[in-house]
Amino acid sequence: MALVEPAFKLKIANLSLFVLYVNTTDMVQLKKQLDLRFNKTQVFFSNTPVALDLSAIANFNVSPDFAGLMSFMLDHGMHATGVVGGSAEQREAAVQSGLGLFSDTIVRPAVQTASIPTTAPGIIPNAEDNQPELPGLGLAIKTAAGEPNNCNILDPDTQLQKPASQVLPTFRPTMIINKPVRTGQRIYAEGANLVVLGVVNAGAELIADGDIHIYAPLRGRAIAGAQGNESARIFMQSLEAELISIAGCFKVFENGIPENLRGKPVQAHLDCSDLIIEPLLS
Repeated sequence: MALVEPAFKLKIANLSLFVLYVNTTDMVQLKKQLDLRFNKTQVFFSNTPVALDLSAIANFNVSPDFAGLMSFMLDHGMHATGVVGGSAEQREAAVQSGLGLFSDTIVRPAVQTASIPTTAPGIIPNAEDNQPELPGLGLAIKTAAGEPNNCNILDPDTQLQKPASQVLPTFRPTMIINKPVRTGQRIYAEGANLVVLGVVNAGAELIADGDIHIYAPLRGRAIAGAQGNESARIFMQSLEAELISIAGCFKVFENGIPENLRGKPVQAHLDCSDLIIEPLLS
C-alpha cells in the first residue's frame, strides 16, 4: 500500500524580516517620519513583512493605534506581522488588531569581518534554515558621483534606534557560489564572507554578515554586514544593481545608476554613516 504524503508540515524557521523600532506612541509623529523616510523607496518595500519592536515604549501607559499604523504601513508596501516586546496591555492591543506576538526581544549581534580562508567552497543554504535579521534603516547615503542623499531624513535624536550588541556570531568559512544567481533566489552567508563567480540577475538577493565579492555583473541586490558590521564592503565587476546595502545603510537605484559608475567595477563601503560607492582602483 502506497504511503500518503502528509498535507502539511509545521516547522520553526528563521525568516528574513525587517524590524521597525517604535520609539513613540505619537502616531502623527511616527507616520510623518516614516512617510519622509520611505516615500522614495516604496518599490523596495513590496509586500514586505515587518515586525514592530515595542521595547522602547513598554513603560508607556498607552498603546499605539495599531490598526491605523498597519494601514499606513500597508500604503508603503509593508505588512506588519507582529510585535516584539511591549507591555502586557500593548501586546493585548496588538493581538486585538490582528498582529502576532514574537516571544523574545530581538538581539542584534555585533559582527566583525570574517576572514577569507582558502578552504573548500560553501553551499547555498536552504532559505528556510538560514535567514538574516536585517539591520534597521535610517542612515545617510551618498555616492562618489555626488548623487543627493535620499536617506538622511530623520533627525539623529529621533531615528529608530537599534539595540545594543550583546552576542558574538559564529564565524564560518567563506561561501563561494560558482554559478549564476537566478531571479527570486536568495543566498545568505551567515557569519561569513560571500564570493559569487556568476552573474547576479535582477530580482536575486545576496546577503552576507561579512564582505561580498561579485566577479560578474550585479543586477539584483547585495546586502553586506547584514548583522551590523559597518566595516563590511561590497566589490563587484559591473554595477547594474537594484540595491546595495551595508550595515543597514542602503541605496536604491530607482532613478538609475550614475554614468561614471554604471557597468563599471566598483566597491561600496561606509565612511562614518555615509555609504560610498566608488570605482575600483586600476
